[in-house]
Amino acid sequence: MEYWLVVLVARTMGRLPRKLARLLAGGLAWVVYMGLGRLRRVGRRNLELAMPEIGAEERESILRGVYRHLGWQLVEFCRMPRYTAKNTQGWIRTEGLENYLRARDRGKGVLVLTGHLGAWELSSFYHSLMGHPMGMVIRRLDNRRLDEFVNGIRCRHGNRVLHKDDFARGLLKAMHAGETVGILMDTNMTPPQGVFVNFFGRKACTGSGLARVALKTGAAVLPGFMVWEPSERQYVLRFGEEVEFARTGDTETDIQAATQRCNDVLEKWIRRYPDQWLWIHRRWKTRPAGEAGLY
Repeated sequence: MEYWLVVLVARTMGRLPRKLARLLAGGLAWVVYMGLGRLRRVGRRNLELAMPEIGAEERESILRGVYRHLGWQLVEFCRMPRYTAKNTQGWIRTEGLENYLRARDRGKGVLVLTGHLGAWELSSFYHSLMGHPMGMVIRRLDNRRLDEFVNGIRCRHGNRVLHKDDFARGLLKAMHAGETVGILMDTNMTPPQGVFVNFFGRKACTGSGLARVALKTGAAVLPGFMVWEPSERQYVLRFGEEVEFARTGDTETDIQAATQRCNDVLEKWIRRYPDQWLWIHRRWKTRPAGEAGLY
């Protein structure tokens, strides 16, 4: 039932005119925002923890924006099978592609540092659509048929999936082959896969896999995000400057420092587009030993 419902929604949204679909998705997002109090409370708590300097009214505005952008991303995902390089002109563009190409051409692989900001599903899809397929580290969906359906859309133009249950081996292999892999690095983790580093001024258990692989292989680490630019009325896939990691010879210290560097980059981008990040995820759930929970 779950599989067929998702397929029905995807096909229906995919056939509607884009503006109408976004309007309907925005309405649905508002209903969800009002109806799911638990997620709304998590979002408020996260904003209190991360941005104590802003008031309650601004926090509510940010959260409403989060749901609106989630609704829009649903529309884009449903319509992705119809997208081509031609019909996306005028409402999607890339900025900083030269940063990506320069990193790729070094031949040691590229790790795209990204997160649940903006249109993350459309980001990797569009990059492949424009001739640059990449790997994606994701978690398997519980429903096998639904997992295959979703990945079929994601991988339509050459992308491939690296599942989290075996991603370390897959990452090393991809880097040695000079490939590109995107890693969503903004979710709560647990030790030993995660290490505690600062994120918005609070300790957050953060996946250290990207740092370990980059330090081991010499792969380039590049920020990459597709964000909605209201002033342009379009999505912009932005690649930032390469993130440099220090190498002192102390492996664990270097991993800790590199992971902190990644969080600093993520925080900078989220502060720039606060209403496009997934605040409704319990990012600070895992606490250092002996510290009380935050939720």
